[in-house]
Amino acid sequence: MKNVVVSSVLTALIVLSGCSDKEPKVEEAVAAQEIVKDSSSAESSSSVASNIESESELIVRLEKELQTIYFDFDKFNIRTDMQSKLSSDVAVVNSKASKFSIKLEGNCDEWGSDEYNFALGLKRSETVKKALVAEGVDVKRITMVSFGESNPVCKDKTKECWSQNRRVDFKLLP
Repeated sequence: MKNVVVSSVLTALIVLSGCSDKEPKVEEAVAAQEIVKDSSSAESSSSVASNIESESELIVRLEKELQTIYFDFDKFNIRTDMQSKLSSDVAVVNSKASKFSIKLEGNCDEWGSDEYNFALGLKRSETVKKALVAEGVDVKRITMVSFGESNPVCKDKTKECWSQNRRVDFKLLP
């Protein structure tokens, strides 16, 4: 009796699961729409990628226009010879780079303890930030970081080299 039931069930499954000679039109339409979506999303992805590339290229180009602000030994006030550079930086930041955030990176020479140099680098960044805000840059666009003596541009043991490391650099962020 079991054999009859099992063979009847198998026969019914084979008969009922036979292939149809009609192809489902709905599935073809859905597949065609998916192909169109995939190709359009690929196009939009490539345009987004090209926008990102062009934005990063713009950032690099604008950062080259921004001038580093240098400081005297153990000081964090902006020197008079740096005022024109700062004004030039404000013009770039407020016009060409107006859609970007600004990161101010404070740096020091190797003289002084690590803690002292981190604090001095932050004071230098804060001074530049205040000067930017005073000239009309939105304070919400500005962030600060201090590298202390850990990010030198020159490693020679000379006064000229040390003076190059006492600075605030500008970086643009999307």
